[in-house]
Amino acid sequence: MALGYNTITFNPDKCDGCGDCMRACSQTKAGSDDPVHSRIQILANNETQSTAEQQSSIELAMCRQCGDPKCVSSCPAAALSKDLNSGTIDWDSSRCVNCLLCTVGCAFGGITYNAEVGHVTKCDTCDGNPACVKVCPHGALEYNTSGSVYSRIGDKEDLFVPGLSACQGCNSELLIRHTLRNVGSNVVVATPPGCIPGMGTVGYNGKTGTKVPVFHPLLTNTASMLAGIKKQYNRLGRDVTMLALAGDGGVGDVGFQSLSGAAERNEQQLFMCVDNEGYMNTGMQSSGSTPAGSWTSTTPVGKEMQGKRTDAKNMAKIMMMHNCEYVATASLSFMDDYYDKLDKALAASKRGFAYLHVYAPCPTGWRFPAAETIEVCRKQVESNFVTLWEFTPDQGLQFTRSVDKPAPLADYLKQIGKYRHLNQDQIDHLQRRVDNQVKSLKAFEQTSAVS
Repeated sequence: MALGYNTITFNPDKCDGCGDCMRACSQTKAGSDDPVHSRIQILANNETQSTAEQQSSIELAMCRQCGDPKCVSSCPAAALSKDLNSGTIDWDSSRCVNCLLCTVGCAFGGITYNAEVGHVTKCDTCDGNPACVKVCPHGALEYNTSGSVYSRIGDKEDLFVPGLSACQGCNSELLIRHTLRNVGSNVVVATPPGCIPGMGTVGYNGKTGTKVPVFHPLLTNTASMLAGIKKQYNRLGRDVTMLALAGDGGVGDVGFQSLSGAAERNEQQLFMCVDNEGYMNTGMQSSGSTPAGSWTSTTPVGKEMQGKRTDAKNMAKIMMMHNCEYVATASLSFMDDYYDKLDKALAASKRGFAYLHVYAPCPTGWRFPAAETIEVCRKQVESNFVTLWEFTPDQGLQFTRSVDKPAPLADYLKQIGKYRHLNQDQIDHLQRRVDNQVKSLKAFEQTSAVS
């Protein structure tokens, strides 16, 4: 039995009602363009509304493959059942008596009677390769494979102890727990000064908060200390993973010289930057990764200043220029993407230097509700404020999530307290910065494609 299931997700804000998904479904399931055969239906709430109003009120009628499916419990003939391995609701034609009680039980319009074929039909996700998702031109439909991630790692041991003292809603704690579950126990972890050791991972009261070897280097020497430890293990003939969990200050500011040197020498380690855009552990001071306009305790908002005056460094792009074995950006709002990159980074660290830059919004320092952490992560990516991509020397740069047709940047900024004071000029500056960063990365992508 799986612990989680993959599923088709729908973003109505990106849907224009074109109907491509319905045609693809009809063709795949019935060999016809007639939308009556489609097992997914895109519906506007009110056909008398204007086009813009209809687009803002589009809804989806499709099987949600529910965890507690009412269609199954409503069926008197046991013709419907939930596959505990794939998560889909299966329909058995040999048992169905066409009573249609399942259509009454479903609140999502996900199983309906098709008079053309004389029985009910429903989505089966095309055995994990949904045709509707592949043809959607706007990204309104996606096949979310996070479920398979949880099934893969759910039974693995959490290698951090319970009761770490991170702030409520801390993205960094979620990240490190997921990371070590996947990395496993054959690892040495370095956590330079910052939120991660500050929450108790390195220890308190004479006890460690981590179930694997962990040490607390200086901000300035994390990468070089891991390099030395790795060389000693190599001399002993032991293949042990070297992992750094460092904040953006320990990566792009104080710790950059040892990081750059280790990358140049192609040391065998995975260096992970947990980027919360500031020195949050010591009082929410500004760092080189803090974006322009941000309120921090060292870039206050008042008569003389309106937040930070300079732009953030793009550390991932800087590390790409070191020609590392692997460089990638990630966000926990797209967990399947993160795990895929973590696997690649671990494999690359066996050959040389791998760098993973994970964006980690901070509820305390950024001033947003703790319950909205993952939503802020998602809006960061969807607005192109941060972008998801990966780089290898052989393949160059490739986006892992499209940067075309981004969501409005204002929707992201207004959710965060540290940007509440921004005037229109500052918002326009940030938009130009976002556009220029995307343009620059696209140029690298195009160069990679040509070469």
